[in-house]
Amino acid sequence: MRKHLLGAAAAAAVVTVSPAWADDEAKPTEQKSGAFSIQFENDLFFNTDRHYTSGEALDYTTAPDDTPVWLQDFAHHDLPFFASTGDVRTDYQIAQDIFTPANLQLVPPDPTDRPYAGYLYVGLGLLSNSDTHLDQAQLQLGVVGPMALGGDAQNWVHTVIGDRKALGWHYQLHNEPIANIFYERAWKLIPPRSVFGLFFDLEPHAGIAVGNAYDYVNAGAMARVGINLPDDFGPPRLQPSLPGSNFFEPNGEVSAYVFAGVDGRVVGRNIFLDGNSFELSPSVAKRVLVGDLQIGLAVQIDRARLSFTHVFRSKEFDTQPSADQFGSVNLTFRL
Repeated sequence: MRKHLLGAAAAAAVVTVSPAWADDEAKPTEQKSGAFSIQFENDLFFNTDRHYTSGEALDYTTAPDDTPVWLQDFAHHDLPFFASTGDVRTDYQIAQDIFTPANLQLVPPDPTDRPYAGYLYVGLGLLSNSDTHLDQAQLQLGVVGPMALGGDAQNWVHTVIGDRKALGWHYQLHNEPIANIFYERAWKLIPPRSVFGLFFDLEPHAGIAVGNAYDYVNAGAMARVGINLPDDFGPPRLQPSLPGSNFFEPNGEVSAYVFAGVDGRVVGRNIFLDGNSFELSPSVAKRVLVGDLQIGLAVQIDRARLSFTHVFRSKEFDTQPSADQFGSVNLTFRL
């Protein structure tokens, strides 16, 4: 399994398959397009500033016609776990995640709380979608530690909004290069069906992550209900997360839907809790079983889709006093 995933990494592949289901009479006839996505995740939506406190990303996904033929052939025939048919897209991402303890004024930080850490990275990959499933594979290359600029970013924002600076960034994780592979497959177990004038679908998923940032296996499902469901798998989030698609194909000028999903992970490694791989650093005892529950709303008007996701995350380490929650906003434009 790991050998196959590393083979995918060598090709810098991220797979995302977005099936096309909704009202058959409302199928779009225009050419499938690429998309540009802006992602913002933060716990400020719920008046906290701790643990996974911030994540931002810019993402560009090409149209299927813009993917070279040789890369399509590789995805269909050579990339492990990919389907042999479907639209193939390439994906490019730049992102930053920030993690902190709960008490930002304590120096040195509480050794039983989550360590300070920043993670700056790029994501490279392939996306493939058909009428039956969504495959996603992503290679992340980045850095953890002061070079990730987590402290600079957080304290700059705190200065702008007039909040107190976090004082413990001197005790963050050390610099370490990161290489991580993520693979997920989602299915349309129940393709969009009409229910009382609305459309409903159900999408189970399963996946795996391998690398020096995260090692885990995960599984879960998401349900959506609304009008003119677009051909996608719901709005995306930053890993680790339920799968979503940065691109979408509309089934009308306007669509809107609510969604709810769950994801459970069996975690072998989480560098942001376990600490650096090759030298001593702050760390806490992580929990092996972690779960996400999310609910949200997505609205698509013409070539733009805006979504908000409320995420509830179970305790991630033994000395964590309570579960966390944060919000995720995504704005995607079809190009």
